[in-house]
Amino acid sequence: MLASASPARLQTLRDAGVEPEVIVSGVDEDHVTADSPGDLARTLAVLKARAVVATLDDHATVLGCDSVLEIDGVAYGKPGTPEIARERLRSMRGRSGILHTGHCLFDTASKRELRELASTTVHFADLTDDEVDAYVATGEPLVVAGSFTVDGLGGPFVTGIEGDYHNVVGVSLPLLRRMLAEVDIAWPSLWQSPKPFAYDEAEAARYDESRGGLERAHAAASAVHDLLPKGGRVLEVGTGTGSVAAELVAQGNLVHGVDLSPAMLHHARFRLPGHVALADATRLPIADRRCDAVVAVWLLHLVDDSEPILAEVARVLRPDGVFITTTEKSDATRYASGRVPPERRSQDALTHLVARAAQYGLTLDAATSFAGHNQSRSSGPDPIYPMIRFRRSTH
Repeated sequence: MLASASPARLQTLRDAGVEPEVIVSGVDEDHVTADSPGDLARTLAVLKARAVVATLDDHATVLGCDSVLEIDGVAYGKPGTPEIARERLRSMRGRSGILHTGHCLFDTASKRELRELASTTVHFADLTDDEVDAYVATGEPLVVAGSFTVDGLGGPFVTGIEGDYHNVVGVSLPLLRRMLAEVDIAWPSLWQSPKPFAYDEAEAARYDESRGGLERAHAAASAVHDLLPKGGRVLEVGTGTGSVAAELVAQGNLVHGVDLSPAMLHHARFRLPGHVALADATRLPIADRRCDAVVAVWLLHLVDDSEPILAEVARVLRPDGVFITTTEKSDATRYASGRVPPERRSQDALTHLVARAAQYGLTLDAATSFAGHNQSRSSGPDPIYPMIRFRRSTH
């Protein structure tokens, strides 16, 4: 997880093949002091990482970073106003400074906190007054440490650097690689697509409690129920512990559940006795056109390719049957926590699902939403999860 709101840091990591979760720390940088500019950068990085770690329920490796420009022993952070930015740029032109970036890596599994500082010398061009005024007018120097960027509009005003270029952008990749190695994370492993989570018995036992409990299951089931045809046979794929399916049964629906995890089904069989089966959503043990409705709650965002599931859903649905699924699950959680959406879209992205479902005779015809109780990763509001309904063509 990246404990920083900096778009440049996020893009640097993405360009290096890493897709972090982003949680903005909320640390008030203006009221933090230190003995030197380097110590200030490192202290701010530590505070950012710790602030995010304090909000987490699950294990994660959190990176906090902060940058400070030092000239003649004075620390320069974000100027904030055009007047300060203009004054700083005029004082910096034709001179050199040291860009310090503090790095704090907190690994919650090993309970290790690593604190490092990377420093790079930056040489600035002798800007004219007109160039300073034009650059300030863009707004870019107001929101970056030292009032300049090397990877943006300010790039032409940097005549050279001595040290790590990426450190000037906001995160030293070579340093981060060494820090990750100390907590047994190999850099190439971050390039790999995450594997589907293995729900073992320990995770299955705490699943309901860690995912909002019966309150969230009831909210999800109520949203599903509003979209279901009255009466008929309902199949829930990825039924998990059966909490949503059990709520649907209580609302008068006949529900069967399938899942790939034996540990999860061990719990689901008590809620749906005789109505659960171990099965892959891409190879359902059901004959063609036997279901009036298929439901998938918090499933499609976990898979590498949702199209085989859509094809199988279309196969088992009767003409005019419906497929109900959550969509944009990850984005909903991110927005509620004040984070940015990922660059790579999930397999439950709305436009992706609409286009792919159409290939199998499934047409979007209704939508609703429900609150994900206790699912925000920060102190923000509960995320609102969209839920959509596709209808099977009668042909």
